[in-house]
Amino acid sequence: MLSEEIRERFLLFFKKRGHAILPSASLVPKNDPSVLFITAGMQPLVPYLLGEKHHAGNRLANAQKCVRMQDIEEVGDKVHDTFFEMLGNWSLGDYFKKEAIGWSYEFLTSKKEGLGLESNRLYITCFEGDENAPKDVESAQVWESNGISKDRIFFFGKESNWWSPGENGPCGPDTEIFYDLSPELGSIKTKEEFKKADDAQRVIELWNDVFMEYEKKNGKVAGKLKQKNVDTGAGLERLAMVMQKKDNIFDTDLFEKLVAKINACNYDIALKTKRIIADHVRTAVFIAGDGVVPSNTDSGYILRRLLRRAIFEASKWPHIPHLDSFVDIVIRKYEGVYKNLSEQREIIHSVFLEEEKKFRKTLERGKKELNRLTRHDVIAGKDAFTLFSTYGLPLELISEYAQSIDTERFHEELNKHRKISKAGAEKKFKGGLAGHSPREIQYHTATHLLHQALRIVLGNHVRQKGSNITSERLRFDFSYEAKMTDKEKRRVETLVNQKIKENLTVSFEEMPIDEARSRGAIGLFDDQYGERVRVYQIGDKKRGIFSLEFCGGPHVSHTGELHGVFKIKKEEAISAGVRRIKAVLE
Repeated sequence: MLSEEIRERFLLFFKKRGHAILPSASLVPKNDPSVLFITAGMQPLVPYLLGEKHHAGNRLANAQKCVRMQDIEEVGDKVHDTFFEMLGNWSLGDYFKKEAIGWSYEFLTSKKEGLGLESNRLYITCFEGDENAPKDVESAQVWESNGISKDRIFFFGKESNWWSPGENGPCGPDTEIFYDLSPELGSIKTKEEFKKADDAQRVIELWNDVFMEYEKKNGKVAGKLKQKNVDTGAGLERLAMVMQKKDNIFDTDLFEKLVAKINACNYDIALKTKRIIADHVRTAVFIAGDGVVPSNTDSGYILRRLLRRAIFEASKWPHIPHLDSFVDIVIRKYEGVYKNLSEQREIIHSVFLEEEKKFRKTLERGKKELNRLTRHDVIAGKDAFTLFSTYGLPLELISEYAQSIDTERFHEELNKHRKISKAGAEKKFKGGLAGHSPREIQYHTATHLLHQALRIVLGNHVRQKGSNITSERLRFDFSYEAKMTDKEKRRVETLVNQKIKENLTVSFEEMPIDEARSRGAIGLFDDQYGERVRVYQIGDKKRGIFSLEFCGGPHVSHTGELHGVFKIKKEEAISAGVRRIKAVLE
């Protein structure tokens, strides 16, 4: 069963059971500076898990694009990747453990509507309980009622069976479903045997049902939510691996053409190298397709790191073509589901070409520096770290040239660097999920004013390509070919400030997405809003409608609440045909 059919079957299965099917959100969180990428299907739905009403109802499902970097060093084994699709279904205060577990089991084992997997190859884990919540006996009993024998259910602590998005937000115990890849080795009888089988990747996790009934505040469980929610996730890559009878995700249809292109070089390329290149290229295409460009900070740094690691691996083998030649393989595989990839094809290509050109020059300079240092045979740890951090040369390459490296000092420098980076990250990401402070809400509305002002000054062909809001400033990406003149920037500022002074009303109405389009509403129509959208209107018929844009909110009620004077601080190009504005209310 190809990945396309697995995805379609999943969505159809839950649509038949009353779930509204949502499109995937962008990989870049909208107006959430606390995280760089969407790492789980539930992230775009946090306001609704906390009690806000979703326009599509209480039962939702989708295939969500995700990026996780914490396992990047594991890429190259059987199951780890940096980009994946999470198939998920949610209950917002509707059904709970009985239905969620029953449907998980039914989809995995049903030959008619699901995947038809053998139930005697499934193993289950549940939460063993702690000071925050009791042992999840109920989930185990539901599994038994579905035919899973008691001796195939194991209880683990919060490290394995408690899910939380960060320091703040909805959380709760989970039950995980594992599939045995080697049943011929005999049944797994004890908790210790199960741990060993998991570590050896004999059993792999396919599905996770999270029962969100608690809320975390500042790192501690603070109490129960207003409603009991269900958040489930099943990785498409691992489901494809099982359905296609492979022992790793890289032999599935999701990667096979990428790997085949590398194999066509007719070199005995290391298996891990092939997998790193295939994984990082695929992830980089998706990240660039959602508007990120390589940089030395935030999401741009992650994209740069992925591309440069893949370029370095490819540079070891002279016949592997430049990474740009892999881009269309990824786009063709996914463009039927993610249309933005084909729409952003030229931009993605330019990102790959430019970054490879830059990094190959950096690599050459690094190798020259390496040759200079290896005259002394022994490379000091600090010098090795400089080659690593400044020139991007991994320790394995340095060791090929030097007779000896002070690896102990190298790792001391590396750990020092990581501590500094971690401290900065913790400062940046503390709080887990972004809140809606009054200032952020003001900037959110200011973004709508800016968008419309740009269309008036530069032309209606201007389109939003992304945004990011903090309590200090707004950042707005838009399609435009030329650098803005000072006169154009002043006109935009004047127009926004004029509309703030007019104290226009800000209101919204929910409507079908096609109606929003027909009314002329602007916005990112490939975002996560589904068939019905919330359209925000700035102004009214009496005084004139200035802006009509669909958005998830929140907003002020009148533009006069935007305290301060709108000022553009920076306007720059971030890729071919895409500009970025950073602006403040001073």
